[in-house]
Amino acid sequence: MTERHPDAIDAIVDAWAAERPDLDLEALPTIGRLSRFAGLVQVRLDAVFAQHGLQGWEFDVLSALRRAGAPYELKPGELDRALLISSGTTTHRVTRLEARGLVTRARDDSDRRVVRVRLTREGRALQEAAHRDHAANGSRILSGLTRDERAALLTGLVALGRTLGDAEGMPTASH
Repeated sequence: MTERHPDAIDAIVDAWAAERPDLDLEALPTIGRLSRFAGLVQVRLDAVFAQHGLQGWEFDVLSALRRAGAPYELKPGELDRALLISSGTTTHRVTRLEARGLVTRARDDSDRRVVRVRLTREGRALQEAAHRDHAANGSRILSGLTRDERAALLTGLVALGRTLGDAEGMPTASH
């Protein structure tokens, strides 16, 4: 096991323990780190997306379409569910990506009431290049952990998700 060195979160917990000995602070070190690390990870993810001229939400939409398989298209409602966002947000995002030539919207040939959002050739190429770098970035982020530490972290995060009500089988945007 890696030797543990006190960090900024430990100092915060110690200060609260001194100021508020009446509080149960057992969760604070974990919650504080989750919050802090979420921000640190996001900075690293955003840096890779920016190298490809993308924002995180753009990568998420392109990835949802790519995951759908050929012909890399979804109905707007399917896209809403894949991204866990509202229909208004989806419309706005698709409009912006369409203006960049990364997706198209077209009426379904068999039912003109249905619209399909499809990844363009340019959108697919951009998503695939960004995804390659995104996967490598994830490996870099976790590179300081042993295989056992990675497994333990994943197990703990899955359990936490379950207690927070994260539904099984619900897709996450960036994967």
